[in-house]
Amino acid sequence: MITLRYSPKPWKTAVVLPILKPGKNPTAPDSYSPISLLPVLSKLAEKIILARLNDHLETESILIPEQHRFRPRLSTTHQLLRVVEFIKKGKNRDECTAAVFLDIQKAFDKVWHTGLLFKLITYKIPPPLILLLSSYISDRDISVKINRTYSTNKPIKAGIAQGSILGPVLFNLYM
Repeated sequence: MITLRYSPKPWKTAVVLPILKPGKNPTAPDSYSPISLLPVLSKLAEKIILARLNDHLETESILIPEQHRFRPRLSTTHQLLRVVEFIKKGKNRDECTAAVFLDIQKAFDKVWHTGLLFKLITYKIPPPLILLLSSYISDRDISVKINRTYSTNKPIKAGIAQGSILGPVLFNLYM
């Protein structure tokens, strides 16, 4: 896979389990979060790809220093402490402090593959890795599992699999 820069088709079919969001109406389709279960071999390959991608991102300082989520050796707790410290400093100087928090609905589902690949090129990700990631995100299918019943496979034209190892980092790069 790594040498050929190709992600095998059987590794690109996700079984999606709809998980009911807390306190939501179970009869409304948008009350569920789709969690993708991916083949074990795919997840192992993703770990190798992620290590190579993270090496490049760190070496080239591509991600902003404030980005702590889904990064090695960093934690969102560190960022939370920075925000608290910033608020305390403002309060000590009698300054007004405001914060804006965003929650993008169905964020992973909206990633445009061509746009993501363009950004990877812009970030000077090595071409062999771009070819591999292009193969990884394209030509994917899902099958929805409810109880013991599976739907027929449906092609995915956009988005990044929730539950994947690469998904969060690819989403960060896309944003």
